[in-house]
Amino acid sequence: MTSFADRLIDAARQHGPLCAGIDPHAGRIPALFGGDTPDGLEAWGLALVRAFEGRVACVKPQVALFERHGPEGMKALQTVSRAAKEAGLIVLMDAKRGDIGSTAEGYAAAYLGKHAPFHADALTVNPYMGLDTLEPYVREGEANGKGVIVLVRTSNPGSADFQSKNLEGAPLYARVGEALAPLAERLMGQSGWSGLMMVTGATGPAEARAIRTLAPKSLFLVPGYGAQGAPAADAMAGFVPGPAGLEGGVVSASRSVNFPAGTETAPDVETWTGMVRDAVAAAQADLKGVMTPA
Repeated sequence: MTSFADRLIDAARQHGPLCAGIDPHAGRIPALFGGDTPDGLEAWGLALVRAFEGRVACVKPQVALFERHGPEGMKALQTVSRAAKEAGLIVLMDAKRGDIGSTAEGYAAAYLGKHAPFHADALTVNPYMGLDTLEPYVREGEANGKGVIVLVRTSNPGSADFQSKNLEGAPLYARVGEALAPLAERLMGQSGWSGLMMVTGATGPAEARAIRTLAPKSLFLVPGYGAQGAPAADAMAGFVPGPAGLEGGVVSASRSVNFPAGTETAPDVETWTGMVRDAVAAAQADLKGVMTPA
């Protein structure tokens, strides 16, 4: 069984570091696909999978934006995530789960289990209830070749409210990064990278570099690039030299590749697909310009 870390780093080396979000924001699904309805989300999500296939390493569905449509929305998520798997895309499920004991076990089984109803190669989780709450996810990762993506230093403006506060001589995010080291060892791949990923926001490049020093083997998931305003150089601040240039994780972009200009009024799926693929190509070129500087 190939580890999650090895699958992800191989895909990023082949396709580039872009992770394409699948974020069906309210009111933004084009009428071409059925609008902001469960059927519209499914048709739009499947079209994104086809547009992304062979062009990105991974996709990141945002669970909350499907969940707002209830059971039908979650069925759409299920269909889209399975289609992504069939298309050869790695699925990073963005759900930010965090709870104790048997509840965490339920979340882990739902997304990372051998018979998980919602296919995911990795799941985002919140560590702030303690390391014991991460254990069920790591166990499923060990058993099934899956990854666990832990919030460490996020990209939102309010991240500093808690994450940057001093705790015994260092910021809280640094203490979290240090504490995750034993779990990272348990999800280590043959590549030398760990499937215990860390969320390090592109809006904090200095913090990303600091976390890289503390966690040299953990892959990073980097939000905050693109529509959130962070440039490519900041997004890849925590990456390190590898066989094909800078590596060490993936950089997430959602709105910029989900809703590029003109797609809301595209006359047909073919035209819409071309616009999305152009947006993906532009983001990949921007990131690769930093990844492999001249």
